[in-house]
Amino acid sequence: MITQETSDEAGGEQEMITRRLRIEGRQFQLELESNEAVDALLKALPISVSMTDLNQNEKYMYLPDSLPMAPEKVGRIEKGDVLLIGSDCFVIFYKGFDTEYSYTRIGKIKDADALEFLENTETIKIHLE
Repeated sequence: MITQETSDEAGGEQEMITRRLRIEGRQFQLELESNEAVDALLKALPISVSMTDLNQNEKYMYLPDSLPMAPEKVGRIEKGDVLLIGSDCFVIFYKGFDTEYSYTRIGKIKDADALEFLENTETIKIHLE
């Protein structure tokens, strides 16, 4: 499923791409950024993978292929952020915190408050289409 929304923000049009994300069978919508990493990720879809917990605030997995990077210091990670560490580490954050690290933005999960169930499991299965 792909949804494209057009909005007029700051005098320009922006296209929002949304993809369906299943985490442990629960449905979410992932609002994707507009960048080269996301373009490359979209070409690799659908993907079904397992993700492992790290630092009791995120689930991560290494992609089979590297994605283009556009790292930036995000300052603060919010619950529901989906980011890329380096060129191949795909991360879903289920807790917010301040950070000094740099990430490439992939997107944001809508209804991120519903991600609290991720705290109670070491490994999860996701499907992104």
